[in-house]
Amino acid sequence: MPLAADLLAPLAPWPRFAVVVGVALLVALLIHAALWLVLDGLRQRAPHKLPLRGHLVTRLRRPVRWALVLGALGAVVAEVPDSVPEGGRALIRTVLYLALVVTIAWAGIALVGAVRRATRDRLDLGKEDNLRERRILTQVGLLYRVLNVGIVIVAAAVLLHFEPFRRIGAGLLASAGIAGIVIGFAAQKVLGNLLAGIQIAITQPIRVDDVVVVEGEWGKIEDITLTYVIVRIWDLRRLVLPISYFIEQPFQNWTRQSARVIGTAYVRTDYTVPVGEVRAALERIVTGSPYWDGDAWRLHVTDLGGETVEMRAMMTSANADHAWELRCEVREALLEWLRQSHPEALPRTRIEVSRWAETGDGQKNEAGNAFM
Repeated sequence: MPLAADLLAPLAPWPRFAVVVGVALLVALLIHAALWLVLDGLRQRAPHKLPLRGHLVTRLRRPVRWALVLGALGAVVAEVPDSVPEGGRALIRTVLYLALVVTIAWAGIALVGAVRRATRDRLDLGKEDNLRERRILTQVGLLYRVLNVGIVIVAAAVLLHFEPFRRIGAGLLASAGIAGIVIGFAAQKVLGNLLAGIQIAITQPIRVDDVVVVEGEWGKIEDITLTYVIVRIWDLRRLVLPISYFIEQPFQNWTRQSARVIGTAYVRTDYTVPVGEVRAALERIVTGSPYWDGDAWRLHVTDLGGETVEMRAMMTSANADHAWELRCEVREALLEWLRQSHPEALPRTRIEVSRWAETGDGQKNEAGNAFM
């Protein structure tokens, strides 16, 4: 640009270099602002026309800005004043190259995150039978973390090609000694969890949103990482377990094959209870409940105790949350029905009292019994 060169010619080397750097950065930022102004407008009006429904635009905003800035700085590095020795110029080029490697890794992680978010948006997790959606979401989530680790490892390998980083790595390896052996043993658990995470991604004994019982707690799988699993307990507590737990320890998975769950409610009554009428009342309660999926219900007498009769009500629901609500509703409704229709069938305790009469020879004989 002859005109620009003529304008900058009167300036000293360092002021001229500062002006060149400032102009290059301003141009890079203006290009980024103009480009994202167009993309943001398109994302708001018609996100389906953009890759990954606009998530890529949101995630790549800052990585692309830094890439343009680094590109602008790389374009003007030749304008460094001659007073800077060649070693200084090489250092500047190396720093820019390292920053570019980090920025590319950042952009790669952002790209993977955009794919994960777009995939999640396409899945309908709110429907009753969401087994396929949960399977895909679990695989995508674990693949996202594996790719992130891979990107970081590749970026670190590229950085080790530079002599300063190579010397740092060699120094760490040489000075590790016994500490390195200890760290190696400690890392076995971490590597075991990483392998367990990959195994769960393939075999899927658990998925995101699965209903499980672990450590005596009932909850849902909230998140699965490469090293740990978060279980959301029914009372909103979080149980954090190493991912290897689900490979090595037994646990209950209520939604392994389907989201449908069979709920049970136990009722204990007196022996005078009319089982047929209880069954009819249960039918009215279950069929009138919005939590029943319309598939099946049953009432069985499951035990005859010393004082009470145990009956088990069984009914199906579309998912674990509905099953819990239906079980509570059945217990409450049956209790109210028994109190109003057959209060004599509620559990009671009987006491037998014997009366004795004394005969003329001094002996006592049983005269009668009374029941209470």
